[in-house]
Amino acid sequence: MTSVETVRVPESAFADLPDFSFLPSFAEIDDLRIAYLDEGRRDGDPVWFMHGEPTWSFLWRKVFPAVAAAGHRCLVPDLAGFGRSDKPTDLGWYSYDRHAAIMAELSERLDVRGGTMVVHDWGGPIGMRLFVEQPDRWDRLVILDTGLFTGEQAMTDAWKAFRDFVEKTEDLPVGFLVKGACARGLDDAALAAYEAPFPTPASKAGARAFPLMLPTSPDMPGAAAGRAVRDALVDDPRPKLLLWADGDPIIPPVVGEKLAALLGAPAPEPIADASHFLQEDAGEQIGARIVEWLAA
Repeated sequence: MTSVETVRVPESAFADLPDFSFLPSFAEIDDLRIAYLDEGRRDGDPVWFMHGEPTWSFLWRKVFPAVAAAGHRCLVPDLAGFGRSDKPTDLGWYSYDRHAAIMAELSERLDVRGGTMVVHDWGGPIGMRLFVEQPDRWDRLVILDTGLFTGEQAMTDAWKAFRDFVEKTEDLPVGFLVKGACARGLDDAALAAYEAPFPTPASKAGARAFPLMLPTSPDMPGAAAGRAVRDALVDDPRPKLLLWADGDPIIPPVVGEKLAALLGAPAPEPIADASHFLQEDAGEQIGARIVEWLAA
């Protein structure tokens, strides 16, 4: 159990979000209130959408409606420190192990079976860890612009600049960061929606912690767990789909190509005119492709 200081953002902060009228559900895990969306058919095959840094379930609003409409149950959690979930204010609270454990507990509570794990950014290492550590719950994996953080991976100059900026910036401009990694722009209403979960500097600890806790050497915390996930995925026969933005400067397409080769998966399918937050640039296209792939 944990007894850390947290921020709980009032529901009024989430009023009038564009194209996001979905009602949240909540689970109490490790003394934290964890939020998630539960959309579509409750008896449909579950599809789990894992966001990363510095976003929340709002990121998937253009993607999952098509999947829900196709008869699937769409589960879209907010990681601790993000969205409507409680936000520990201590940067040191956040770790790869903690995030993975909370999401694993949520999937146990929801009794996910025959699930498809869809991951992006930091949601990748977390979701892929669930995929290998809960093999009885997950049948398929969809990977968007992410990587396996083993402490051995090369990091781009764009990522290093982002990390340095985050380390020095207590009042992180979350909406600005998301907009800067969209190829087709981000309107003011959507930008405000990305800011909504983070009304104060204290509420931004999770968004600040992610880049700082990413292991960049093999002996850093989380690196050994990341390597274990990688090694388990190498021989994993379950179906995998990779979709990659053609213009991602943070996790470029070459990373996706190397990841697909490592996993023995088909080469990434490029998403044209898209940057790192490809769900903003081409969400409906991505949703339609996931539906098509699941049907096949």
